[in-house]
Amino acid sequence: MIIDGGLSNALEQRGHDLSSDLWTAELLRDAPHEIAAVHRAYFEAGAGVATTASYQASVPGFVRAGMTIPEAEALICLSVAIARDVRDEGPGRLVAASVGPYGAVLADGSEYTGRYGLSPIELYDFHGPRLELLATAEPDLFAVETIPDLEEATVLAGLLDQIGIPTWLSFTIDGEATRAGQPLADAFAVVADTDSVIATGVNCCAPADVLAAVRIAGAVTGKPGVAYPNSGQTWDSAAHTWHGDSSYDLALVPGWLDAGVAYVGGCCRIGPADIAALAESLT
Repeated sequence: MIIDGGLSNALEQRGHDLSSDLWTAELLRDAPHEIAAVHRAYFEAGAGVATTASYQASVPGFVRAGMTIPEAEALICLSVAIARDVRDEGPGRLVAASVGPYGAVLADGSEYTGRYGLSPIELYDFHGPRLELLATAEPDLFAVETIPDLEEATVLAGLLDQIGIPTWLSFTIDGEATRAGQPLADAFAVVADTDSVIATGVNCCAPADVLAAVRIAGAVTGKPGVAYPNSGQTWDSAAHTWHGDSSYDLALVPGWLDAGVAYVGGCCRIGPADIAALAESLT
């Protein structure tokens, strides 16, 4: 199954400024038709899964931006509704409700470090209501993504089994460790026995780091793999810019598939043209 690419870069290419703390979620309020257009572009490029514009969306974040709680909740549900409408324009498509880590809501790059100084109860109180709200919008599955440390994954694993929606859970990594520095074998072990997690792997990491990580994921969990790295460039959270050259190489993909990856695509800086090339390479 081919996953779509980055939502933010595709929206920026369409002329949108995503420099606010709400990031792509701001367009749920200001230009939902533009989010739909990006979902459509990825489906037309050959993707079979659209990930929603809810990665950085949260009720507290929307409230800080001046919305009421009901307005915030409606926008989070709208992220799924937009993708579902576009999904229904063609056959065989899925909508994955994007669930980013707590650090994404901080909009300071914390998802690339983890260890926010929160207790498991505080993480539970943050993620639980958001997962339940997204579930009411009836996505086909959850994409719990860019998780930087196993402590947050442990909390999420428990919540996911309570809710019961099929989920892929992917870590963001540095080599063979989480961004918080824990061995990947320990991180993947957290979700090995989580019934709702049907696939696990990595996203928003360097393409060169994928193969070793998905091999570890498969060996530890026995579940199908997930791989959608970014372009290999480096994110500057202070300047809100990417630096360096792309290292997203389609020649790496057969190795990922041989290692058990069943969901493959791209993350930040990977656009519809890249997904079209990926789809063509897999036909």
